[in-house]
Amino acid sequence: MSDDQTARLGLPYLAAGQMQKHVTLNEALTRLDALVQTAVVSRTEATQPGAPADGALYILPADADGPDWTGRPEGALLRAEAGGWSGIETPEGLIALVVDAGELVVRESGGWVPLGERLESIQDLTRFGLGTSADAVNPFAARLNKALWTALGSGDGGDGDLRLTFNKEGPADVLSLLFQSGWGGRAELGLVGDDDLRLKVSADGSSWHEAFAVDRATGRMTHALGAGRRAITVFTASGSYAVPAWARSVEAVAVGGGGGGGAGAFGASGARFGGGGGGAGGISRGEWAAELPGGTLDVVVGAGGAGGSAAGGADGTDSTVSMGGGSLLVAGGGGGGGHGDSTAGTSGAPGAGAPASNGGGASSVTATGGSGRSLDRPDGPGGGGAGGGLDGAAVARAGGAGGDGGALAVKALGGAGGTGGAGSAGMGAPQPSLHWAGGGGGGGGAATSGSGHAGAAGGSAGGGGGGGGAGVTAGGSGGGGAPGVVWLVAVG
Repeated sequence: MSDDQTARLGLPYLAAGQMQKHVTLNEALTRLDALVQTAVVSRTEATQPGAPADGALYILPADADGPDWTGRPEGALLRAEAGGWSGIETPEGLIALVVDAGELVVRESGGWVPLGERLESIQDLTRFGLGTSADAVNPFAARLNKALWTALGSGDGGDGDLRLTFNKEGPADVLSLLFQSGWGGRAELGLVGDDDLRLKVSADGSSWHEAFAVDRATGRMTHALGAGRRAITVFTASGSYAVPAWARSVEAVAVGGGGGGGAGAFGASGARFGGGGGGAGGISRGEWAAELPGGTLDVVVGAGGAGGSAAGGADGTDSTVSMGGGSLLVAGGGGGGGHGDSTAGTSGAPGAGAPASNGGGASSVTATGGSGRSLDRPDGPGGGGAGGGLDGAAVARAGGAGGDGGALAVKALGGAGGTGGAGSAGMGAPQPSLHWAGGGGGGGGAATSGSGHAGAAGGSAGGGGGGGGAGVTAGGSGGGGAPGVVWLVAVG
């Protein structure tokens, strides 16, 4: 212990019998004025001010400049008084308010450091505001643009993990993260009113829709309004398809082109059969994981077969989905209806698929021409109706009706068979965004003089054309088959 000054603040003692004791006392009071409730004007001002207020304190930065500041060490505490400057010895642990920076600094052996760097523990605060004011409703409040939480690594005494724990009092309480836009709620994630994890969303902050819930007991997820994303691309002409990046799988439905109806027989006497109805295009389905197609699929939409003119109808062509030249899916075209003659007007074969599609109707000279098939493949296009025939007594038969497409789905009606006239066209798919099948064309009726009546075209997609009716001078021409279609459905 020194006999001359105090151990911590270096305040001079009054000596027994000392002359001019007021000098020593005033020196001690001056030091106390600097070291008690210390507030410095600045610790970044590097140029000595010309007329500082008496008692003004400055912490000098590096390379301070001025008659009394030059050469002083960085971190020195200087006090202005009566036009002069005096250095104040600062004990370790002295806390000072830096007025121009609004910060508290503490003196340590290495200089002055922000007080926060030396606070190892702050306990039992009732409010804390960072960049804003906390209040009774929000005792913790922060107003900032970025925040970072990072784990304490093993090299710094931690274990490298970071886990944030949130706890509520009981199951009926709410524990959630509420996401807002313009102070209106838009999404809430958490344990909302029970202990199952839920996500809710809102457009206005008042009406909420639950997106999903995860049962805490089983881990099963339920979606109150459904889940997943589906995008349908309908190809009515050949092209290529880029698999969306968001897709998890791709579903495909391919429908081949419908076969054309055959032309009817003709002649002055004897049995004369109408042309057979064209077969409907076949249907094939497939599904693949999105990564398997390799990003792009090549699509070929099968053409409908032409109706026969003094000949059988042409076959429809296949619809295909392929990748890099290798076929993934093939839907066969429907077969063309046979050319009527004196013994038959054969039906067009159904397009190949799994199962095969609906075939066309066969002609008759003793009854109405055969109707196109509908129920052999109930979700498929309808087959074309056969043309009406003439028997040896010149009794004319009506053409057969076209088969309905999508008979057990979204029905496309087949065309009516002609009675003393042409057949009616098959109906196209009435809701092409929901189903793909068209109705078959109706067969033309037979004529007892002149030419037989024409068969009608099949309806899109894949409907078979109707057969032409028998005649005397010429047979009726067959109706054309409808082109196919390909649906590709991306599923996310």
